[in-house]
Amino acid sequence: MRLILLGPPGAGKGTQAKILIDAFGIPQLSTGDILRSAIAAKTPMGLAAKEIMDRGDLVSDEIVNGIVSERLDQDDCRAGFVLDGFPRTIPQAEALDTMLKTKGMALDAVLELTADPDVLVGRIAKRAKESGAVRADDNEDVLRNRLAVYREQTAPLVSYYRGKGMLKSVDGTQPVDVVSAAIRSVLGR
Repeated sequence: MRLILLGPPGAGKGTQAKILIDAFGIPQLSTGDILRSAIAAKTPMGLAAKEIMDRGDLVSDEIVNGIVSERLDQDDCRAGFVLDGFPRTIPQAEALDTMLKTKGMALDAVLELTADPDVLVGRIAKRAKESGAVRADDNEDVLRNRLAVYREQTAPLVSYYRGKGMLKSVDGTQPVDVVSAAIRSVLGR
């Protein structure tokens, strides 16, 4: 099972990714984790990323794409994977299409967890109140900014994958078990 998870911050992608990796025995590929791992392993792309990050610059799509490509070549990805946080833009999605084709792989689905922004703000406020430990991103202003960035940069992927007939949308505001059941249903599992 080769999947991409899409959805705004707070929609439950991380929670559902954990459920999917347990259910299918496949790794979750988070861009940040892949980047840190490539740097630690001193892969060619990891070393290039480290040099850029050490200067305080943002890692280019070319480097991110290369690091994802290296990660997809690892043995644990043969049975599948859940991509979380990649692709974030249409150019990254196009690069992923090329990368997968070159590797003889294909995506099974793109799962979009939908959620009303006001519901997400309420979730964050509840999480901050219940946990007692306030995270830097557990406030309405930061979340609304992250939602705006998502709408501008990542939301266009919804149309991109819908046009390819790969998009499966699930309401991410439901209880975790209901969302998981809906995901299994849209995946036919």
